[in-house]
Amino acid sequence: MPHPFDELNLEEVKGSHSVKWSLFPEDVLPLWVADMDYPVAEPILEAVRERLSRRIGYPQGAGDPELLEAIIAKQERLGLKGLQPENLWLTSSVVPGICASVLALSSPGDEAITQVPVYHPFLIALKEFNRVTRANPMQPGETRWEIDFEQLESLVTPGTRMLMLCNPQNPTGRVFTRAELERLAEFALRHRLWVMVDELWSDLIYEGPHVPFASLSEEVAQRTVTLTGPCKAFNTAGLGGGVAISHNKEILARMQKVSLGIGGHPNVLSMAAWLGALRHGQPWLEQTLAYLKANRDFLTRFLAERLPEVRYTPPEATYLAWLDFRALGLEDPHAFALEHAKVGLNDGAIFGEGFKGYLRLNFATSRPLLQEALERLASALKGSVVDS
Repeated sequence: MPHPFDELNLEEVKGSHSVKWSLFPEDVLPLWVADMDYPVAEPILEAVRERLSRRIGYPQGAGDPELLEAIIAKQERLGLKGLQPENLWLTSSVVPGICASVLALSSPGDEAITQVPVYHPFLIALKEFNRVTRANPMQPGETRWEIDFEQLESLVTPGTRMLMLCNPQNPTGRVFTRAELERLAEFALRHRLWVMVDELWSDLIYEGPHVPFASLSEEVAQRTVTLTGPCKAFNTAGLGGGVAISHNKEILARMQKVSLGIGGHPNVLSMAAWLGALRHGQPWLEQTLAYLKANRDFLTRFLAERLPEVRYTPPEATYLAWLDFRALGLEDPHAFALEHAKVGLNDGAIFGEGFKGYLRLNFATSRPLLQEALERLASALKGSVVDS
């Protein structure tokens, strides 16, 4: 029996309302920006409709108390305990939290360490705010991407102020183990680094568990700000909504100060959608995660059978595949995929220096569309080999 996601109504998905489906020409299948093609869960839509039936005046400055309590309860289930509403600062999304953390926890000319490849707003924020990126390139292992701890130790200088961590990791899909996180925590504490950790993908894990970085110890918690939100798990990116969490209220105060007059008050519809997701969205999320896992496994089999030259490690989380096209000898794999296969992917070069030749593929679409995109890539690559 077909899964409902196998029969997406593309007329509802496409259009100017979607950057994913409007950036490229009509004949291109877009598997790039990180949102899903699936319908939003009905409990979330109902929560938004219900909120629209009431007065849409200014909300409480700290956010709806019911949402704050629901976020705290969820974080406690994950292992991040001892939070109070004052340990949360609602943001318009995670990216403003990334920018605010850089501004609040470092000064121009200071250095920040991050594993690469990494979600490109990390790198953009550091560059635009005149900080120095100290890159810790992850290494491809037999079964997963690994942190190079030896190289990590070589990066610290007297000007290093921050460690910026993404876990689950975008774009490699790694879910760092407790042992790896404890080693990073020891490193950060030893060098007295502030830690910003983006945990936005923690609901979309196939092999886990997710360990909140700030849960490792009280000392770690006092030097950490955690960023998260509902948009990846519940496909609500257009509504926005995020939160910065820290047991150290001074960190949040500094982030709020550098964002004064820019962030605005919490969005009432975003808060309603998030609360609806936390209260009633789990069944939809579990079904969606199962479909995504099956898509991941289909992708894994297809690449192994039809495109073995493309190096790929199945992600432990996210709906993103990090694909290494370098062995194919293409001058520009991104342009090749777009022009010859009519498939729009993310160019790996934006995720850090040294990753030209990689592409990021978003498999949060229908199985038939995913298969069509992969068939297009396989056919185009086969043609390029014949032509050469």
